[in-house]
Amino acid sequence: MLYSAFILGLISSLHCIGMCGPIAMMLPVDRKNEAKRVTQIITYHLGRLSAYAVIGLIFGLLGRGFFLAGIQQKMSIFIGLAMIIVVLIPEKTFAQYNFSKPVYKIIAKIKSSLGSQFKSRTYKSIFTIGLLNGFLPCGMVYIALFGAIAMQSASFGVLYMLLFGLGTVPLMTIVVYINSLIRMPFRNKIQKAIPYAAVIIGVLFILRGLGLGIPYISPSNMSLFVQPTPNCH
Repeated sequence: MLYSAFILGLISSLHCIGMCGPIAMMLPVDRKNEAKRVTQIITYHLGRLSAYAVIGLIFGLLGRGFFLAGIQQKMSIFIGLAMIIVVLIPEKTFAQYNFSKPVYKIIAKIKSSLGSQFKSRTYKSIFTIGLLNGFLPCGMVYIALFGAIAMQSASFGVLYMLLFGLGTVPLMTIVVYINSLIRMPFRNKIQKAIPYAAVIIGVLFILRGLGLGIPYISPSNMSLFVQPTPNCH
């Protein structure tokens, strides 16, 4: 299922252009020294990936807890359904409940710290920009976190989120160089494809949980559950 993380990141990167694109465009990189600009952009991405890794570790540990409890198969089905539901429910519905209100102060502090970092061109500041950027609320990151939980392992949770982040790197890098490369009509078409991709990944998680015996997609029930004794043939 790890490949789904990179695919989700690659597809959702056009969503990232609208949400995080302005941050990438405003990066205080050196416009005259190309070699330095490249290393600064890499530093920015390392900051974002570090944030995703931390989040992946936390949710991977959560998934590990479900794994040890022996409910990983049901959890995979639940997570797949959750991915699909999040896509199908209109964004306005979530907005009216204001789920982010309990952590609004934390988000405000992150945004404030993020703004202050743009005053410096040091690698530390650029890394911090990427790090704080990675912790900002994002619908696509939330969907990826469902996948990190389903990995049922702290290390694989980290890897899932890193692959998701790597999927966003190519387009987010291009944005730094050419702000107007992607026209709005084309971007809107890709935006419409994002929900379909999320639903497909959700279906994959459901199939994984059903244990239909399909290699790589839906392993048998025996291989999905923790066994007290080895199952030898």
